[in-house]
Amino acid sequence: MTDLTIAPASYPARRAPKGLFAYLALRRQRRALAEMDDRQLQDLGLTRAEALQEANRPLWDAPAHWYR
Repeated sequence: MTDLTIAPASYPARRAPKGLFAYLALRRQRRALAEMDDRQLQDLGLTRAEALQEANRPLWDAPAHWYR
């Protein structure tokens, strides 16, 4: 049987996000952010423009802390 490894220990951690489930969660969160009303956004300290800007980011544009 072949031993399959994802990456050697020396592989830079910055190259790979934390996984498919993290991407799916990010997509779900961005969609929910886009659907919030103005009162909910105000509770978060966001404007409608800021929320839509975040919601419209591409899926692969993940937060920087995923790569640390």
